[in-house]
Amino acid sequence: MTDRIIGLIVISILLLIVDIYIYKAVRSVSWKWKDNKYLSFAYIWWGYSFLLILGVFISIFFNIKFMLRSVILVVFFLTFVSKIFILPFLFADDIRRGIIWIKRKLKGNKPVVSGEISGAENPIPRSEFLIKAGTLVAALPLASLTYGVVSSAYDYRVKRRTLYLPNLPKVFDGITIGQISDIHSGSFYDRKAVLGGVEMLLKEKPEIIFFTGDLVNNVASEMRDYQDIFTKLNAPLGVYSVLGNHDYGDYFYGKGSSPAKTKNLADVKLTHKNMGWDLLLNENRRISVDGEEIAVLGIENWGAGRFAKYGQMEKAIINTDDVPVKLLLSHDPSHWRAQVIPEYPQIDAMFSGHTHGMQFGIVTEKFQWSPSQYVYKEWAGHYKEGQQQLYVNVGYGFLGYPGRVGVLPEITIFELRSGMA
Repeated sequence: MTDRIIGLIVISILLLIVDIYIYKAVRSVSWKWKDNKYLSFAYIWWGYSFLLILGVFISIFFNIKFMLRSVILVVFFLTFVSKIFILPFLFADDIRRGIIWIKRKLKGNKPVVSGEISGAENPIPRSEFLIKAGTLVAALPLASLTYGVVSSAYDYRVKRRTLYLPNLPKVFDGITIGQISDIHSGSFYDRKAVLGGVEMLLKEKPEIIFFTGDLVNNVASEMRDYQDIFTKLNAPLGVYSVLGNHDYGDYFYGKGSSPAKTKNLADVKLTHKNMGWDLLLNENRRISVDGEEIAVLGIENWGAGRFAKYGQMEKAIINTDDVPVKLLLSHDPSHWRAQVIPEYPQIDAMFSGHTHGMQFGIVTEKFQWSPSQYVYKEWAGHYKEGQQQLYVNVGYGFLGYPGRVGVLPEITIFELRSGMA
């Protein structure tokens, strides 16, 4: 908890510095304002900033209504992004002013200009054009991100994909699998919309359902208001799930172990059980139809780089040598290239989530782009390397930014087919 307080204090100080910088810039180009207008602007600017930062502290450290907490964090996020977008214009203006100042020093000139910054030895006015241009540019992400919250956070889309598996037993030819990932129940604020997405998946009537991790943001209690909704998910051949990096409580309790953290993880696992989901913890299940079998393997989180590696493939693969098709559930897609491809060629297809497509980008049938691609080689959709395949679902929920722009929440329906694509 102390680390979180320190982190928030540091962030608040940085935001205060940014606020002072922007405030002075805006005031400097408003030299025609009367004193009472200056005073009103100051009260509004600093009152808003103070209340917003106070609201963030209260929302994090006090048990307030979730809807109110969501509103505070949304407003904070949108405000922060807008201020970040105006900063490059202020920096550019300061560079311009710096160049002018140097030239004046070299020439020894000391002109006086109306609207100048008071108290400066060689006063150089700010560019009203750059400030207004920066304000306009800052309004664009504010508008698009606000639209993403209002219209896209729960705009679930069904994506269909045919998976061709050369060794697929004929009895499984044409079988359908539904996948959702990254529920992040701690971010939800609309039960009706969440239920609507679950009903969309159920209307597809898949024979199998996969959930590929991150049920919660931090703690098991986040599922309290949504467990009954996701309990509705069922399929004739089972619902299989795995844990994601957020499910372990590492970002709330820290990397070490503690009784509270251990209990929380046990509660997360119990939630899967209570919903009727078969949680796979470095293990596998055989799915049998008319005497033929395929295997579903599930491992705990395994992420390349800084993400935790709790997964143990050597355990998950045990006693599956005789099964012709092996489908792996692994939350983080970086696991595929880092370990699955080089060490486990017997895995036919892997199903992941984790990236969210950064909840921002452009995704069409023939083109997709997101900042996520600069972090993950495989970040959304279908990939193939030799005979092995990977599908990355961009997520059912959201984290941080409470919306989506371009990369909409996803429900994936796979149709399994024998043979080559």
